[in-house]
Amino acid sequence: MGADLQSNTQLSPGIQAMLPILYAAWADRHLNVKEIYSLRKRAGKLDFLTDDDKGILLRWSDPAVPPSRETFQQWQTLGRNAAEQLPADKAASLAELGIILGQAAAGENTARAGYWEEQIEPLLEIERGLGGVEPDTYRGLFPRYDEREKLDEAIEEASVDPAEFQAVLDGGYAGILKQMKDILTRPVFERKTLPVKEEYRLRVLEWCKILGQEGIGALAFPKAYGGEDDMGEYAYAFEALGYHDLSLTIKFGVQFGLWGGAIANLGTKRHHDKYLYDTGDMTLPGCFAMTETGHGSNVRGLETTAVYDPETKELIVHSPSVAAGKEYIGNAMHSRMAAVFCQLIVNGESQGVHAVVVPIRNEAGETLPGIRVEDNGYKMGLNGVDNGRLWFTNVRVPVDNLLDKFGGVTETGTYHSEIENPSRRFFTMLGTLVGGRVCVPRAGMSGAKSALAIAVRYGLRRRQFAADPLKAETIIMDYPNQQRRLIPLVAKAYVVQFGLDYLLDRYVDRTEEDMREIEAMAAGLKSYATWFTTAAIQECREATGGKGYLSENRFAALKADTDIFTTFEGDNTVLMQLVAKSLLSDFQKSFKEDGNYAVLRYMGRRMQTIVMEQNAYTVRQTDRDHLTSRAFFQSAFEFRERRLTSTLAQRLRAYIKNGMSAHEAGLQCQTHMIEAAEAYVEALVLEKALARVQGLSDGNAAKAVLKKVIQLFALHTIEGHRGWYLESGYILGNKSKAIRTAVDVLCGELRPEVGSLVDGFGIPDQLLGAPIAVV
Repeated sequence: MGADLQSNTQLSPGIQAMLPILYAAWADRHLNVKEIYSLRKRAGKLDFLTDDDKGILLRWSDPAVPPSRETFQQWQTLGRNAAEQLPADKAASLAELGIILGQAAAGENTARAGYWEEQIEPLLEIERGLGGVEPDTYRGLFPRYDEREKLDEAIEEASVDPAEFQAVLDGGYAGILKQMKDILTRPVFERKTLPVKEEYRLRVLEWCKILGQEGIGALAFPKAYGGEDDMGEYAYAFEALGYHDLSLTIKFGVQFGLWGGAIANLGTKRHHDKYLYDTGDMTLPGCFAMTETGHGSNVRGLETTAVYDPETKELIVHSPSVAAGKEYIGNAMHSRMAAVFCQLIVNGESQGVHAVVVPIRNEAGETLPGIRVEDNGYKMGLNGVDNGRLWFTNVRVPVDNLLDKFGGVTETGTYHSEIENPSRRFFTMLGTLVGGRVCVPRAGMSGAKSALAIAVRYGLRRRQFAADPLKAETIIMDYPNQQRRLIPLVAKAYVVQFGLDYLLDRYVDRTEEDMREIEAMAAGLKSYATWFTTAAIQECREATGGKGYLSENRFAALKADTDIFTTFEGDNTVLMQLVAKSLLSDFQKSFKEDGNYAVLRYMGRRMQTIVMEQNAYTVRQTDRDHLTSRAFFQSAFEFRERRLTSTLAQRLRAYIKNGMSAHEAGLQCQTHMIEAAEAYVEALVLEKALARVQGLSDGNAAKAVLKKVIQLFALHTIEGHRGWYLESGYILGNKSKAIRTAVDVLCGELRPEVGSLVDGFGIPDQLLGAPIAVV
C-alpha cells in the first residue's frame, strides 16, 4: 500500500502518522490548555515517535503559533491522498489515515510486518480524546466517504420522492419497463468491453435472441403470430434497451421493428404466415435494405430494380451499379432474409419503389448465389451492430415475395394497386414505417437521461475548491455555473419526453386521416430529440471533467453510440425541411379553404399580438409572476412558430413570383425552413408538457416541481432565441436581462430537487453503470 501513496520525504513516519490528528485539531480550532496537555501526554507514550518527533509535536500543538496556510494545506492533501487508499472495509477515522501515512513513509524500513497495524489503538485513543470531530473536518479529509453520504442527503433534501417523478414518466407502461429492467439486470446481460467487433456482435446477437424468446421482440406483432399487438409496449421496451446497450437497441430495432415491421405493415397474410412468427422469436433473422450508397435520403431515386418475368412469374432483383449497393444495413452479417426496397418494373414500366423479400443466406449461414455482402467494418460507435453492404446480381425470387399490401402483380401479369396515384401510394407505403421515427428518439433520450443522471449524481457528490482551507470544499452542484449547465438540460429532458409520449399515443391510436400530421410530428420530434441527446451528453461529459473522460463512466460509449441517431431513420436536416413543408401546406390549405375569413383571422391574430403582447408595456415587463406565467411563455413560443411560418411563406412566394422554381426558392430559404420547423416542435412539446402536468391531480407531490421544470425549459429556450425575439420587437433589452436572471433563479430553486428528478428517470444503478454515479 505504501508504494502507491506519495509521502512527504521531509517528515518522519511518526510525524506523518500524527498529521490527520493535528489537522483535525487545528481545523476544529478547539486546542485549549487541557486538550493540549492530554494530546501531548498520550503522544508521549507512542512507540513510533522519536525524541525529535515529540519536539516537532510540541511546536505544532502550540496554540500561540498556528501552522501556516501552506503547511495546513499540505497536511490536508496528504490526508486526502491517504483516504483514497482506505479500503472499503475500514472505518473513515483519523487513526486509520495515520496508519496508512506512517506505513507509507516507513516503507521497507518497518521493523516487522504488522507493526503499524498494532498502532491503531493508541491512535484511536488520541482521536477519541479530541472530543469529536466536526463534520466539515471529515469532509475535508474523506471526500469519497462524504460523497456517498452527500448523494443520499441530496435525495433526502428534495421535496418529492423520485418514485413520484418516475410514476409520471412511466404512466401506464410501468409494467413493461419493470419487466425490461428485470431482464437487463440478469447476469447474462452484464456489459463487458469487447473491443473486437466480432465478439461484441456475437454477444449482442445472443442478447437479441433472449429478448425474442422472452416475447419482447414480437410485442407489436398481431396476437396470432405470437405478439401482443401493442406498439406502445414495444416502444417502451425499446426505450428501456437504451439504458443498457445501444448496439443491442439498434439490432433489436432492425430485427423486430424494421424487418419485422416491413413484413407486418407492407405484407399480406401469406407473408405474415410465412415469416412473422419466426421473426418474432428470432428463429429467422432479417434485415431492412433500403438505403443505397448513392441515394441516402432520396428513397424515390433508389437504383436497385425488381423486374417481373412473366414467363417464370419471378422477380429479378438486381443492383445496376456499385452506387446501387445497399449501404449500412444493420443485421446484414447475421441475416438470412432481407426486405429489399427497389424499383418495381412490370411489363417495362416502373411502378415506383416497393419492397421484396430476398433470401441472402441459407440455414447454415452461407451466402446464396447472386448475393454479395461486405462488412462495413469498425464505426465511431455501435460496433456491436453488424452493419454491411449488399449487392444483388440478377437474383430471382417468386413474385409472391413482393410485399404487396399497397400494390402487386396480378395473376395475369399486370400491376394493380387500390391507390392509383403513384405519389400517394409511395408516401402511404413509407408512412407505415414511421414507427422507427417514433421509437429512435426514445432510445436516444435514454442515452441523454443516462448521461444526465451520471453528471448530476457526480455533481452532488464531488467537492471542489474552498474559500477557507479550514473548511470543507464546495459541492460542485452548488456552483451556479454547474446548475446552469445541467439543470436546464434535466428540465428539457422531461419536456421532450412528454412530447415523445404524446407522439406515441397519437401513433398507437392513429387513423388514416391522422397519418400526415403524425409523420410530420415524428420527423420533427425525432430531429429535435436526437440533437438534444448529442448536445446533452457532450455537456455532461464536460461537466464531469476528467472523470467523465474515463471509459468506465460511460460518456465515451454514450457519445459514440448516439451520434448516428441524428442521421439515421432520416437525416435531421432533411427531416426538418419536411416538417417545414408540412407547415407551409397547412398554412396554405387554411387560406384556400377558409378564403377571406382566413385572411381576416390571420390579420386579427397579428393585431392582437401587437396590441396585447408587443405593446410598450408588455415588451418591457420584467416581474417574476409575468415571466413565469403560462400566458407569457406559451404565447412567446406560439408567436415564434406563427411568425417564422408566415414569413417563410412570404419569402417563398416572392422568389417564385420573381421567376425562381419551387426547388430554387426552397434552397434560398433552407435555413429559414429549419428554424420554422424547430419553432413548431418547441411549441408542440411545451403544449404537451403543460397538458401532461396540468392533468395530474392537485394532490400529486410532483405537480408543483414539474410546473417549475416547464417554466425553466420555457424561459431557457426563449433565452436561447433572445436575438430573434429582440429583432422581432417581442421583448426589449431589459426584459431579455430579466429572463436571464429568472433562469438563474429557477436553477437555484430546482437545485434541491435535481437529484430526485434524475433518479425519477428510473434507471437502475446496475444499468447506469458509471462508478462516479453509483453509491
